[in-house]
Amino acid sequence: MRRFEVGDRIRVDIPDKDDPDHERLHRKHGTIVEIFEDDAGQETGDSRDSYLFNVQIDDGTTEHLRWRDLRPASDL
Repeated sequence: MRRFEVGDRIRVDIPDKDDPDHERLHRKHGTIVEIFEDDAGQETGDSRDSYLFNVQIDDGTTEHLRWRDLRPASDL
């Protein structure tokens, strides 16, 4: 089950300051533009990990993120 769909507005939430993407992406906003499926969920045992979200960040960059790094933009 996916929590997000194409067109959803999101906020990136990476609370772990040791994560290499924390400084660059934490608290950025964007829109989900594409969703890919892969076999990561089989590796982790969590089916939510099988989705990779292609997010266009408001600054114009595009990032590939997993569900655990995303929150609905309304959850501010």
